[in-house]
Amino acid sequence: MQLEEELGTKLLKRGKHNVYLTEDGMLLKKRAQDIVTLADRTEREFTERQEEIAGEIVFGSAETMSVYELAKIIAEFQKEYPLVQYEMYTAIADDIKERMDKGIVDIGLLTEPVDISKYNFIRLDRKERWGVLVRNDSKLAEKEYVTPEDLANVPLLMAKREMVRNELSNWFGGYYDNLKIAGTYNLLNNAAVMVENGIGVALCFKISHDYEHLSFVPFAPALETGCVLVWQKNRPLSKAATVFLDIAKKYIKGIS
Repeated sequence: MQLEEELGTKLLKRGKHNVYLTEDGMLLKKRAQDIVTLADRTEREFTERQEEIAGEIVFGSAETMSVYELAKIIAEFQKEYPLVQYEMYTAIADDIKERMDKGIVDIGLLTEPVDISKYNFIRLDRKERWGVLVRNDSKLAEKEYVTPEDLANVPLLMAKREMVRNELSNWFGGYYDNLKIAGTYNLLNNAAVMVENGIGVALCFKISHDYEHLSFVPFAPALETGCVLVWQKNRPLSKAATVFLDIAKKYIKGIS
């Protein structure tokens, strides 16, 4: 009640037998969780022993094949600094950037197109190839590739990010305005369930996971996009994250 009075809003719905959070109450809970997470991370960073690299690096990663490249860099880093631990947070680019801005995520692995004007970045060599995820019994699954015309009258599940949709609109060209959009998604695992149940086909990157009843068919003409490792320009990183990025730059330069 004191919090409600101080904030000037109702945080709880009080019934005879139950108490529920209001929309403002849920927002306050989320903000409080973010604050506690950031406070815990700050305490761990300051209690690291200065003579060794330890602590935790938090990565935010999109669903992308480029995570294999990130894993290889982590494996190289781990050989030299075995005391460092890792947390992987999977989400779309907008969510990852929001967490980086709050200091909850150290380094993001983002798929382009994405606005990275506020961040330092390293571009990875691997390219992500676009295509469709379809049921094995679909006529599209029999094709070597799919064209914009093939998808003109097919219910589609499309990524929710606006910049990605703009990229896809360029590929579809004149077909785009008449597409049948069945729904949107942010993470592919949920979209795959919708595809399996016949709701539509999912426009997505080539995936590493094999779905038992689904197939990936690439676009033609080919549509590819890059991936970037990003971190805040004007926010100091932990010693572990700083050293990791030094190794990542050398690793990627060596591959190139």
